[in-house]
Amino acid sequence: MALSVPAIMKTTAARLSALYLLLFALCAVALVFYMTSLSARMLTAQTQDTINDEVLGLARAYQRGGLPVLVRVVEARSRQPGANLYLIADANGQILTGNVQSLEPGVLETEGWTNSPFSYQRFGEGELERQRNLPADQSTTQSEQNEAQAQGEKGHNAIALVLRLPNQMIMLVGRDLGEPERFRAVIRRALMLALGMMGLGGLLIWFFVGRAALKRIDSVSEASRRIMGGDLSGRLPVTGAGDEFDRLSENLNTMLARIAKLNEGLKQVSDNIAHDLKTPLTRLRNRAEATLSGKHKTTDYRQALEGTIAESDQLIKTFNAILMISRLEAGYSSENTNRVDLAEAVRDVVELYEPVAEEAGVSLETELREAAFVNGNRELIGQALSNIVDNAIKYSTDATAQPAVRVAVERVGTEVRLSVVDNGHGIPDDGDRARATERFVRLEKSRSQPGSGLGLSLAKAVMTFHNGRLDLLPGNPGLSVVMSFPSREDH
Repeated sequence: MALSVPAIMKTTAARLSALYLLLFALCAVALVFYMTSLSARMLTAQTQDTINDEVLGLARAYQRGGLPVLVRVVEARSRQPGANLYLIADANGQILTGNVQSLEPGVLETEGWTNSPFSYQRFGEGELERQRNLPADQSTTQSEQNEAQAQGEKGHNAIALVLRLPNQMIMLVGRDLGEPERFRAVIRRALMLALGMMGLGGLLIWFFVGRAALKRIDSVSEASRRIMGGDLSGRLPVTGAGDEFDRLSENLNTMLARIAKLNEGLKQVSDNIAHDLKTPLTRLRNRAEATLSGKHKTTDYRQALEGTIAESDQLIKTFNAILMISRLEAGYSSENTNRVDLAEAVRDVVELYEPVAEEAGVSLETELREAAFVNGNRELIGQALSNIVDNAIKYSTDATAQPAVRVAVERVGTEVRLSVVDNGHGIPDDGDRARATERFVRLEKSRSQPGSGLGLSLAKAVMTFHNGRLDLLPGNPGLSVVMSFPSREDH
């Protein structure tokens, strides 16, 4: 989907890119000025050191032979090619010798280092050559000085050290700034070129990378619109690059899968309630209608009310089981978890069901080798185990041999497994074993037994809450129901 420039600039990616580009440009400009200033200071310091060396050499010549030797040395050095400036003038500033034809006015009036670079003209570089040929006693006029200044501004720039000799004569030793200025200009041009190339590269990277990011955001937005339209099977695109977009898409896809699973579970619950609870509600209504029709004794009314209460209690238990399963499968429960000994929980449940097993003619045995601690909720584990043991007792009564149920706890690797094994007819088909843990599912052979089909569903939800699993395995004969818990190490 094509976006206009204003639309692109409204995106967070474009704004961040523009902000980074602006910060980068400011830093680059500051770097240009800093490097230019640093190079200028370094070159100025180097120039001053060179001038100081020249002054020391001339001072030694003056000490050896006075002014005549100094003048000869200055004339000799003036004829040599180079960037150094030499000048000797009288007390009035009239140039006597050296390689300088004219100076910016006021330079010779100071003493020491010049405050700032000044302009000058060398011999043979302009019309100002004639001013050097004027008689020594003739001073230049104001117009000629202005002309000299204008010509000087078109000439060279230099810095110099001005010294007063003992006979009031003036000596100037300086150095032309053309080479440092050219070097500084080269550095400035190189930095500006680098800045331009980096800025252009930043724009190109922002254009291509930003476009790719915007395309991925558009694809995520398009997938989100489809999902919001009701297609919960849709998922956000994952390119496999492993970047933050992929990580976000994977997390959102996991969340969407969880939501789809919960919605499917809610739909199944609604359908199951509509089908499986319709029968007991119809029985309640028919019982009440039959009791109200005709004349009955007081005992008949009492029996009808007692049956209604029993049927209502069963419905309440069913609804409570449904709510408990939904909360556990959704990962929400107000139940607290702590250190639980599965062996002790097994003893309590077996003690509770021993009378029931004895009445049904079933042998109820336990195999507890050692204490096995897990992190969980004792009440939920006890309720799940009670449902499984109750089913095992009910469905082992048709065993060909002596009906028996064995409850065992063992440690296998990093897991603690609680198994309930019976020797009844079992569930031979793999598909039926997978369906047996669904809500309100009652297999064909269990239709004759009382129940709502929620026992194994609740046990599976309890194991999900404890980060474990519930497995239904063939017992050969019978069925083996295994509850696998993560082991608690601090036992």
